[in-house]
Amino acid sequence: MSTDKSDSTPLQSSAVINEAVQTLHDGGLVAFPTETVYGLGADANNPEAIKKIFAVKGRPSNHPLIVHLAAPDKYDVAQIDWAALLSPWVRDVSEKALLLMNTFWPGPLTLVFQKDKSVLREITGGQDTVAIRAPAHPIAQELLRKFKGGVVAPSANRFGKISPTSAADVHNEFEGELGLMVLDGGDCEIGIESTIIDLSSGDKPILLRPGAITPSEILAKTGIKVYQVGEVKKTDETDSLPRVSGSLLAHYAPTTPLRLYAPGRVLDALSEFPDTKSRVAVAVWDSESSLVLEDHPSIDVEEVIVSSDSTAFASRLYRSLRDLDQQAWDLILFPEPPAGEEWDGVRDRLQRACFGSGPSSSSHVSN
Repeated sequence: MSTDKSDSTPLQSSAVINEAVQTLHDGGLVAFPTETVYGLGADANNPEAIKKIFAVKGRPSNHPLIVHLAAPDKYDVAQIDWAALLSPWVRDVSEKALLLMNTFWPGPLTLVFQKDKSVLREITGGQDTVAIRAPAHPIAQELLRKFKGGVVAPSANRFGKISPTSAADVHNEFEGELGLMVLDGGDCEIGIESTIIDLSSGDKPILLRPGAITPSEILAKTGIKVYQVGEVKKTDETDSLPRVSGSLLAHYAPTTPLRLYAPGRVLDALSEFPDTKSRVAVAVWDSESSLVLEDHPSIDVEEVIVSSDSTAFASRLYRSLRDLDQQAWDLILFPEPPAGEEWDGVRDRLQRACFGSGPSSSSHVSN
């Protein structure tokens, strides 16, 4: 098994991919790029390999994992038999599921199904459901195609902490973790985790985690309405929605305290933290003029410009949080994302990151 290995270029050779495939077959872990974030992969049919993921991440064993599958080589989306590819994993595939897969796979959309009886409990957190996705990153696709099986892959970071969007992030996160192979695919394009839609709780698809693919986009491209959790009347079927990755109150969290400020209220936000005497990083929209912060001479404030475009903001969010977290600030302030579906994914991540942030975050990320 390889130890802490990444190529010097984002394009990995076939030999390196083959070594990663062998590592997975041998029960080892391989960190690999997806279009969303880097995943920490293990053979989805190997209970001992899956247990390694939980041990390395410090992840609670009842927190379910997502199974990653490959599209066939030289794929033509209209011709992929997704139902056949999913047959070892799920009980049945509805017409809505097929339409969603044919429209958005490979891509940043995870679908939750009633699981096949052969799916390991270690994957599902003891639930009767399984989450599946087909990532679009070419390295992920090549790895999965050559592996010829499912790979479970939560984000390649310590549980509850900031997700990695580069191979260097993974190395920094697991420095000294012998036997971990890291495939370098450059920086992740989307930058936040996939949208998760529940198809297991009746006829109405339910949004369990927002991401780059929004309910509006799904409706426009497929005619399928995706419901928010609160929009569906509770029945026996929807009484208990599946637990999914990234749904805990505290997640994606920096060690530095992180807070959000309302539009035009950054001075108020600074005033709320009188114990912060020294260094504060304040993220400001690129569309706004520079802040006037002379009213707080006791505080060393540095502005960090963030994009007012939702897609660009998302792609840089974890990079920005990770960089700021390593710069020894006493506080990080971010602007509240604007209203609108296109901002729901980053709003979700920032709110959970705020809740989990701070030096004691490791003690309450499981809340």
